[in-house]
Amino acid sequence: MKITGYRTLTAQQHWRRSIGDVNGHITEAVTEVPIVILETDAGIEGVGLGSHADLARLFSAIDGEDPRGAAALFDRMLAQVFKSGHAGATYGGVATLDSAIWDIKAKAAGEPLWRLLGGRDRFVPGYASGLDIALDDDELASFYAEYAERGFVAGKLKGGLDLDTDLRRLAILSDALSRNSSRPGLMLDANESWQVKQAVRYVGALEEKVDLLWVEEPLRRWDAVGHARLSTAIRAAVATGENLTGVEQFRPLFEAGAPDVVQAGAVWGVSHLHRLALAAAARDLPISPVGYNANPAVAHVMTAVPNHLTTEVQSIDFAHGVLVDHEFIDGGIVLSDEPGAGIRIEEAVIEGARNGDGWADPAGPHMRPTRAGLRVVLDGVER
Repeated sequence: MKITGYRTLTAQQHWRRSIGDVNGHITEAVTEVPIVILETDAGIEGVGLGSHADLARLFSAIDGEDPRGAAALFDRMLAQVFKSGHAGATYGGVATLDSAIWDIKAKAAGEPLWRLLGGRDRFVPGYASGLDIALDDDELASFYAEYAERGFVAGKLKGGLDLDTDLRRLAILSDALSRNSSRPGLMLDANESWQVKQAVRYVGALEEKVDLLWVEEPLRRWDAVGHARLSTAIRAAVATGENLTGVEQFRPLFEAGAPDVVQAGAVWGVSHLHRLALAAAARDLPISPVGYNANPAVAHVMTAVPNHLTTEVQSIDFAHGVLVDHEFIDGGIVLSDEPGAGIRIEEAVIEGARNGDGWADPAGPHMRPTRAGLRVVLDGVER
C-alpha cells in the first residue's frame, strides 16, 4: 500500500454560544476546522483534522510511502523541514498528516485506532470546558449542568482578570457538577495572562475559598523557571504545554520541574501525543490533552498510555459534515469500535454549510492583549 495524494477541506464548527478566554472572545462563535484526506492506492483514505500549514512541502516526505510505517513517517516529515524547523504552524501540518496516516494504518488492520495503539478499554475520562469567559451566569450554569447530566465530575473555567468574578463563577461550576460528586474537580485557565507574583497572589486568594485541581497556563508557555516557582507557592497543580510544538520543547520545563500536569494540544496529532505521554510517564507526571474536539483521534492515544489523567471536552457536537462515532457518557468519551479513528467526512455537506468568518474576528481569543501580564490591578477592568 502506498500514499498517493491528498485533498483538503475546511469545515465549520458552530458553537451555538460565545467562546473565548481572558485574551478575547467571539460572539455567536464559528470556527474553522481544517481537514486533510490522505489517499492511497489501496482505496483506503485517512482523515486528519487540525491544520493545512505547509502541507505541500511536508507531503513530499510521505508521497509513495507505506502508511503502515506511521511512526517513521512522522520522523520523515520532521526531517523534511529540518532547516527551517518544525515549530509553530508547520507542526500543525505534520500532525494533521500524521493523524490521517494513523487512521489509514488502523483501517488497513481492521481495528479501531485505540486497539491498534495498544489500548484495553475504549473509555476515556474527560472534563467539561466551556471556553466560557463570555457566558453569563445562567449560560454558565446551563452549560455545565448539561455535562453533569452526562456524568462529568470536573470542569474548567476561563478567567484570571477579576478575583471576585472568578470566585462567583467557580461556585456556579461547583454547584452544577455537584450532581455527581460532593467535591467536583475545578480548574482555572488563565491563558498566559499573568506574571509569576500575580499568579501566586491570585491563586493564593482563590485557594482561601476554593480547592483548585489545577491552574492552567498561568504564565508564558516558555517560562520554565516561573512555572516551577509558582508550583512550589500554591496548592493547585500547574498545568501547561498545550502550545508547545514538539516534544523537545518540553525539555526545559521538565528540567526545571515546571509542569505538574503535562498538556498537549489535540491539533498536534497522534505521534506527538504518544511520545509526549511516555516522556511524561518517565517523570511520573500525568498527561491531559487539550481541545479534543479539534482532533478526536488523540483520545485514542490516551487508552494506550499509563499516565492519562483527563481529556478536555469542549462540545458534544462537531463541525458540519464531520461525523465522529464517539459518545459522551459516564463522565468521559466512549470511542468508536469501527476500524480507524471513528471519523467520517461528508464533503458535500461541508461545502454547502459554510457561514460566518470564524477566527477572522480580530477580537477573538487568539489575539494577546497589549497589557497582558502588565496590569497593576486585576479587577476585570482594562485600563
